[in-house]
Amino acid sequence: MSKAGYVIQNGKQKPKTKPEKGVRTTVAQNRRARHDYAIGDVYEAGIVLTGTEVKSLREGRASLADAFATVDDGEVWLRQAHIPEYSHGTWTNHTARRTRKLLLNRREIARLERELTSTGTTLVPLSLYFVDGYAKVELGVGTGKREYDKRQSIASRDARREAERALAARNRGER
Repeated sequence: MSKAGYVIQNGKQKPKTKPEKGVRTTVAQNRRARHDYAIGDVYEAGIVLTGTEVKSLREGRASLADAFATVDDGEVWLRQAHIPEYSHGTWTNHTARRTRKLLLNRREIARLERELTSTGTTLVPLSLYFVDGYAKVELGVGTGKREYDKRQSIASRDARREAERALAARNRGER
């Protein structure tokens, strides 16, 4: 038996350690979003989930590949995000691609509505993660990149990698 606030490890009683504040545990990332869109403002939103969805996320299972967000009647909704059914769930399990409500304050929603009125802008989920036990979604206001923009960003990324390699080789003493 252990007292409240203590854990028994290796036959010895040790105090419980609390998880660190503000540690971000990433569940899913949308890597294509930064490739396909030029991301402007970034927002952090809470997400309304059911119990089996949270358990499935804690197992590290989710996909934001086809997901997007919309603002309807002053509320922000996450659509097409895939959180698979919980493996140990019963008949009360959730549907995998249901629409989920996002939690932002009124000023942020109003700002998002203004930004989304211009043509070519969309609200893209960038990542899904836990902070202090709460599930959060990182949303970015993105404008679609053209094909030449994508090629240009790939070329600049390759040039940066090559420069880093050359610098690393120089620091190791190679020529």
